Amino acid sequence: MKIRLGVPKGSLQESTLQLLSAAGLGVYTNGRSYFAGTSDPQVECMLIRAQEMARYVAHGSLDAGITGLDWVLESALEVATVCDLVYAKQSRAKVRWVLAAPESSAYRRPEDLEGGTIATELVGVTRRYFDQKGINVNVEFSWGATEVKPPELADAIVEITETGRSLRANRLSILDTVLESNTQLIVNCRSWEDSSKRCKVENLALMLRGALEAKGRVGLMLNVRREHLDGVLAVLPALKNPTIAPLSDDVWVAVNTVIEETTAWEVIPKLKAAKAEGIVEYPLNKVVV
Repeated sequence: MKIRLGVPKGSLQESTLQLLSAAGLGVYTNGRSYFAGTSDPQVECMLIRAQEMARYVAHGSLDAGITGLDWVLESALEVATVCDLVYAKQSRAKVRWVLAAPESSAYRRPEDLEGGTIATELVGVTRRYFDQKGINVNVEFSWGATEVKPPELADAIVEITETGRSLRANRLSILDTVLESNTQLIVNCRSWEDSSKRCKVENLALMLRGALEAKGRVGLMLNVRREHLDGVLAVLPALKNPTIAPLSDDVWVAVNTVIEETTAWEVIPKLKAAKAEGIVEYPLNKVVV
């Protein structure tokens, strides 16, 4: 039994390949091929544009794929969502499709665009957004460079943003959020009903979520006398309650926990001041919660 997994080609490709590697699935790409081998003989990969992923998963050419919620909704096709994988090109955050117009224009609300032209790649979702608001607009597909189209080629745009820098650079003002999106692992409905394929996809989801949970976190191990334990625990911002284990005598205990990597700079000196000893910070590959 093999499953064929779609990996988004383009802006999300590198971050997705890094995530798969962190999850334990090595993917071996060739710049001249859309097919990729993996470290698991039961998993084949194919590089597909995120915009097309839902189509090939829905039609069964792929058993599963990694793509954005935005493109799943845009396709209006039936696929099963296995899990959310919240990461983007630059960060571990959701992205937004926003309605934006020139700062110099008179447009301040979506309603102000009545009768106007909107340029976007996300045509279907945008049309549904304006239909739900009862606003009559002309939605045109944009092949790229969408930010430069207002005001000459469009009155406003619906564009994806992670930081908002590109919109500000083009002197565009955000009027509303059309859709908040994140990456998802999706699966073909027939493959999802196949118990062996479902098990394989669920295990992949488990490992991917574990790799994401580990990002930006580190493990901490330390020893402390029981009499100082409460002071040490007061310092620790734990993922859950820290693990406390007795050592070879009744005087000392070992404490093991997970913290955000950015907090280690402040936490470790405080632990030392609270009488902790033998403090070890170590990297994490996966955190399964």
